[in-house]
Amino acid sequence: MTDRLNSGPADYLAAERTFLAWIRTGLALMGFGFVVARFGLFFRAMQTGSSNLQVRSSGLSFWFGATLIVLGITVNLVSARRHIRLVRELNRGGTEYSRPSSIGIALAIALAALGIGITIYLVSVGEPRQDGLPKRQENLMNTDSGAGILTIPSHQSVDGTVEKLEKILQAKGIKLFALIDHSGEAEKAGMQMRPTKLLILGNPKAGTPLMIASPSIAIDLPIKILIWEDGEGKVWISYNDPSYLQARHGLPAELVPNIAVVKALAEKAGE
Repeated sequence: MTDRLNSGPADYLAAERTFLAWIRTGLALMGFGFVVARFGLFFRAMQTGSSNLQVRSSGLSFWFGATLIVLGITVNLVSARRHIRLVRELNRGGTEYSRPSSIGIALAIALAALGIGITIYLVSVGEPRQDGLPKRQENLMNTDSGAGILTIPSHQSVDGTVEKLEKILQAKGIKLFALIDHSGEAEKAGMQMRPTKLLILGNPKAGTPLMIASPSIAIDLPIKILIWEDGEGKVWISYNDPSYLQARHGLPAELVPNIAVVKALAEKAGE
């Protein structure tokens, strides 16, 4: 009969340390799996934030992450089962765990295979290409935003653009009804806002025929020009697209020049 050795406290403590190490390994796998799964959401957020960023599908990152999480759960469950068996063996005065850890070997192989898969995936995805970004910015400067608003760049500060526009209006005899400093009012309210100013301007001789032909246009008159600074410190000039206003209110074509003057004013102020 094979002699069995008596198990001492050191054996139980060693078994418990091994068990806790496996628990940490399982938790690390689950945490890393969560990060990998979120990696795909990061790519999709980048795509949403910029429609011209060309990023390939990132759905595989979710499955890689889910696999790691499941692997971590499996490691915790199997290690718990092995720990219970080991304690029972120690209680009987011996142990049958004299061979290499099968769970450790299996985990190492599975992680190696998963690591190879993630590496291939990352190489295939590559970095986001931003070839279309300059074009997107150019479109923002010159085209309709989809809400009847045109935006063009200004080569001066917000205050400099406002000052220049005021001089242009004065020279052309166009009345400035109001200058609203949105960022200034925000500061008074204890909030921070990028420099943003709205100019409300017009000429009754030009605006009155428009409102007679289509009274609803009074909601969009007087003419408004918004001068604002973005997060990168660039200054922009935004105004209602005359073509949009014509379609919105059914204005006769011969009256469109009465509001089309806003385009020339904005372009001149932005020079």
